[in-house]
Order: sequence, then structure tokens, then C-alpha cells
Amino acid sequence: MTALARPRPAAVKGSASAVLASEARLFLRDPAALFWILVFPTALLCVLGAIPSFRKPSPDLDGLRVIDLYVPITVLLAMITSAIQSMPPVLTGYRERGILRRMSTTPVRPGALVGAQIALHGAAVAVSALLALAVGRIVFGVALPGHLPGYLVAFALAALATLALGGTVSAVSRTTKITQAVGSAVFFPAMFTAGVWLPVSVMPDTLQRIVHLTPLGAAARALDQAAAGGWPSWTHLGIMALWTVVLIAAARRWFTWE
Repeated sequence: MTALARPRPAAVKGSASAVLASEARLFLRDPAALFWILVFPTALLCVLGAIPSFRKPSPDLDGLRVIDLYVPITVLLAMITSAIQSMPPVLTGYRERGILRRMSTTPVRPGALVGAQIALHGAAVAVSALLALAVGRIVFGVALPGHLPGYLVAFALAALATLALGGTVSAVSRTTKITQAVGSAVFFPAMFTAGVWLPVSVMPDTLQRIVHLTPLGAAARALDQAAAGGWPSWTHLGIMALWTVVLIAAARRWFTWE
């Protein structure tokens, strides 16, 4: 029987949880990733909140303050950093070193490692979001989301779309150096469409319409609507869902284990 025809070993029960535990230990030993995902977004929020004019209501913002707009933006910033800057180099590094190829011949499937990375980075984003919401509320008096179910739905779709984008970056990059270059090329436009430099709600109307067609632009608008107390627009939720499906399909199509 040839190597190509040899059946794969059956998956071992509990192997996925063992991989998750191992990857979690490695993730917690990476201070750079922990800082940029967990600390930096809230630190940026504190820096912006220290500007007196950002804490004053503005008629141009319908009575809101600039700091009110930046809490959802910092939540999206954590997603972007985690999915595009942190996760792809790890997955590409595993593939480049042959780890995924070797795992494919064992009962522990390489998909378990990919799934562990997605789960860990998704959890880190959730913790970062809770931290930003807590600091925004306690330190700057930013109201908590007025429509919590809608906020959670928008958050989940935004996280899925962003992680799928990171998976696509990993899929199209053969080496870690290429991953870093592609990730940077995607990272900065993603930050712009999320409103990091200019909140989406204060962009010119034409630019808003364009940005709202992107996954992060739609996410920014959906989170703003839920924070204000309304259910997010089904259009923006649909845009995020569509991007998620397309990006997952692209990642599955181009991702290779070796």
C-alpha cells in the first residue's frame, strides 16, 4: 500500500482539548500578543479619554462625546490586532516548520491546532472587549450597550468575519515573512474602515456608504446602533455574515497543511 493510500489514524478522544491546553500555555507566554490584544486597545481609550474636548458632548455627534464613539472602535481594534497581526504568523509558522504536515499523519489532526488558535484569539478578543467596556463605563462614564442582545450578535459576527479574514491571510501566505507583509497591508485599511483614525459615523456620506460595505465598517455601524439602544441594521449584519462566508470559503480553498 502506498503512502497516499494509507488510511489516516483514527482521531484520539480528547486530543483537541489537549492541543487547546497546550496552545493556551504558549499563548499566555507571549507577552507581545497579550499586550497588543488585551492592553493596547484600552490603553488607547484612556489616552483619548484624557483629552478634555473628547469628554464633552458635541452637537455634531447628536449630543454624544468622542469618547463614547471610541469604545466600540477599541473593541474592533482588539479584533483586528488579534485576527490579522497575531494569529496568522502563528499558523504560518507552524506550517513553515512542518508541524501541520507531521500532525496530519498522527491521530491529532492539524485542524485541532487551527481550531485552538481561533478559539484562543476569539477568547482574548472577548476579554479585551469586556475590559474596554468596563474602563469606558467606570472611568469615563460611557453608557453600557443599550441593546445587549443586538450588541452581542454584532460582536459575534464581527469577530467571525475578522478571524476569517485572518485565516485568509494565513492561507495566501507561504512564509511568516510574507504573512507579516500581507497582514500589514490588510491591517491598516482594516483599522481605517473600523474608524480608528476617524469614527465611521462622522465620515462624509459617500465614504460612509463605501466603508459600510466592508466587514469592519459594517461592524462599526452595527455596534454603534446597538450601543445606542437599537437592534443593529439587518443590512449591516448581513454584510458581516456574507463576508464571513466568503472569507471562510477562500481560506478553505487556499489553505494548505504544508
